[in-house]
Amino acid sequence: QVQLVESGGGLVEPGGSLGLSCAATGIVFSRYTMGWYRQAPGKELELVMTIPRGGSTNTLDSVKGRFTISRDSTKNTVYLQMNSLRPEDTAVYCCNAKRPGVDYWGKGTLVTVSS
Repeated sequence: QVQLVESGGGLVEPGGSLGLSCAATGIVFSRYTMGWYRQAPGKELELVMTIPRGGSTNTLDSVKGRFTISRDSTKNTVYLQMNSLRPEDTAVYCCNAKRPGVDYWGKGTLVTVSS
C-alpha cells in the first residue's frame, strides 16, 4: 500500500521559516519524481517544487530563492525548506510522487503564515 505522509506544517509569522517532510512507503522511491504542491483557499492547486532522481528541480517563480527541495533516498523522504515566508504562502501543502502513468498524493499539511 502506497502512503505519502506529510509533517511539519503549522503557524508561522511572516518572514519566518518552516520545514516540511514527506515520508513515502510502498514505492520504489528512486523511480519517482517527488514534489510539493499547494492549494490556497479559493485557489487552484499549484506546483511548488519538484525534484527528480537526477536532473534539475522545477520551481514556482514566486518561491525561487526562498524554498529549497531535497530528497533522502536512505529515508524515502522528501523535504521542503521554506524561508522568508509570506502570507500568500498560506496553503495546504501536498506531497506528490510521480512517474509515467502513476501519480500518488499525500493528504496534505496546512501552512499558515500570519502575524
